Amino acid sequence: MSVTVRSPGSDPARPARPARLRMVLAWCGVGLYPLILFEAMPRVDFIVLDATVAVLLTIPVLALLRRHPWPAFGLLLFGWLTAVVVEQGRYGMVGLQVLVVDIAVALITIDRSRRASLATVTVAVPVQLACLLAYVHGNAVLPAVGSTVLAGIVAWMAGNSVRERRQHTAALATQATEQAVTAERLRIARELHDMVAHSIGVIAIQAGAGSRVIDTQPHEARNALSAIETTSRETLAGLRRMLGALRAADPDTAARPAPLDPAPGLADVQRLVKAALDAGVQVDIHRLGERRALPAELDLSAFRIIQEALTNVVRHAGTSRCQVTIDYQDEELTIDIVDDGRGCDLPAAGGFGIIGMRERTSLLHGQFTAGARPEGGFRVRARLPLPVEARFMEARSMEAR
Repeated sequence: MSVTVRSPGSDPARPARPARLRMVLAWCGVGLYPLILFEAMPRVDFIVLDATVAVLLTIPVLALLRRHPWPAFGLLLFGWLTAVVVEQGRYGMVGLQVLVVDIAVALITIDRSRRASLATVTVAVPVQLACLLAYVHGNAVLPAVGSTVLAGIVAWMAGNSVRERRQHTAALATQATEQAVTAERLRIARELHDMVAHSIGVIAIQAGAGSRVIDTQPHEARNALSAIETTSRETLAGLRRMLGALRAADPDTAARPAPLDPAPGLADVQRLVKAALDAGVQVDIHRLGERRALPAELDLSAFRIIQEALTNVVRHAGTSRCQVTIDYQDEELTIDIVDDGRGCDLPAAGGFGIIGMRERTSLLHGQFTAGARPEGGFRVRARLPLPVEARFMEARSMEAR
């Protein structure tokens, strides 16, 4: 037996009734609009009061133009046409009629399609001219007709300009959202590739080596299994960190976030050296310049570039040695990974790894090169410029010393 508890005010029928009641009252008032306008205006003695009454009566009709444009616009035209005819020669009321109808045309143009707005102004201008020609005669006809037509065109152009600006703004917002989603998807793809591909490569090599020596050299097989376990745990921790970051916006998990390991950086390069050594490749690390703290994004990208380059060496180079040079310069960080293996042309070496390294470098406004060396082997080089803020803080720290 299930029990459903509703809090007061949660009944969906309750808010609908007042809304329906307001809508019925609004349409009753709008339906009586021509009659009220017809009756009220001739009883007022001054044109200023006439205009005030007309505007106050017109506001409810303009309010309904957004949701129900055609009935409201038809009532607006009919009411003003009747009022102008009854006014018996008050030319000022004709001008006010032109103003109100043009405002309605602009409001409809803002919310509706161009075809619908053109139909609206095509109907509105002849009605305005009919009201105008009932009072204007002689030489004043041509200027009055021209100004009325021009006012209608200006009202349509103003509404159309607002509508196009809204559409352009919405298109830019949609494009920005799509670009943000694409950038985030590529970032996740790079992280997964750099982390998982490296680990799977090491695991595959260790598993193959362990299976070959398990009968003859049990100790080496045990070492291979230990390396597989360590690599697997590190990869699992990285995946948990990534999933935790992706779930950070989830309201169910935001209140109780899981502890996250810090993102890796150049300080963790020795982990890569050990993993490569376990896979049979000795990595020589050379650090040039003064080691210092780097921005988090640059530090992570540098680590991932080295990680992917070493993965390619382990999996494809067919060599037992490679060299990694990390050069801390004043305005940039240079990373150079060189091996003396079989080497290959860039199209053959291409893949998601090379693409990912190039994307990481490009996002930091750096320069990336990769390709076979003339003397043999393969070289990966990334030049990552330091942000201006980081250089400024470094200069301040050196002055403080």
